Amino acid sequence: MFLEQGIKPENKFWKYLIGSVFIIAASFVGQIPITAAVFYKTFVEKKAFPTTDKAIMKMFEPNVTLFLVMISFVFAFAGIYFVVKYIHHQTLLSVTTSRPKVDWKRISFSFFIWTFFSLASFLFVYLRSPEQFVFNFKVVPFLILVLLGSILIPIQTSTEEYVFRGYLMQGFANLARNRWFPLLMTSVIFGSMHWANPEVAKMGNVIMIYYIGTGLFLGIITLMDEGMELALGFHAANNLIGALLVTSDWSVFQTNSLFKDLSEPSAGIDVILPVVVIYPILLFIFSKKYGWTNWKERLTGNINNTEVIN
Repeated sequence: MFLEQGIKPENKFWKYLIGSVFIIAASFVGQIPITAAVFYKTFVEKKAFPTTDKAIMKMFEPNVTLFLVMISFVFAFAGIYFVVKYIHHQTLLSVTTSRPKVDWKRISFSFFIWTFFSLASFLFVYLRSPEQFVFNFKVVPFLILVLLGSILIPIQTSTEEYVFRGYLMQGFANLARNRWFPLLMTSVIFGSMHWANPEVAKMGNVIMIYYIGTGLFLGIITLMDEGMELALGFHAANNLIGALLVTSDWSVFQTNSLFKDLSEPSAGIDVILPVVVIYPILLFIFSKKYGWTNWKERLTGNINNTEVIN
């Protein structure tokens, strides 16, 4: 069982606090290159010193920004590996899945099904209001984006999944010895981590329904499937297809995507629709394909001592 793989007598919750601090510190080390680049632009090239994250994002060519931002996730992922192996004495596989090895077919299925949903939803919005978009394709920058994005964005999304659906979910299970508390806590923390995104400033706090709802969805498929594979595939598709397909002046990433959205953002049905309609449809598809049963116990049940794998 996935959660039980991290529940051991020696895995005290304070170890997860120390491990989390170490992972955050590793991420900060990974931010040294972009910090150095900002100081170079400011003091050597005599550019104005940026005072906001948005200003930092606009200091460099989009592909350069993408590369500099994503480096921190490479360091954070290395931090996760170190913490899992040397503080908790577990394998990376044990915080990935309960299966004997990672099921790449599950990752691929989740990736492609969410790619389909993403493309279909964009096509619907584009055909409804084509005047809100401009074709932004530039062959060389886009090909560089494809190369960088295909390597670095899955590292970014996987790092987030290993932190929230793997490491912290097992950590909260150690603390509470049940399934509902890890599910709830990781969903709320995951959503809250997006509070600084420019989308929140533009659309208001209502968009947190989408972020927390997405965290809840990813947590549910992890617990129901006894592993992170589906969450890994979904998250990679969500960020990669988004980066390649459309950008805007108010989004967290400005990329050399195919299209640019010129519309003014507003929190409408498009914020609520994925959480209340599309995610339930995906849950139904996954449940039928993988034969999920006993939903209440898997999502809210207690973890008995007899279930713990030592």
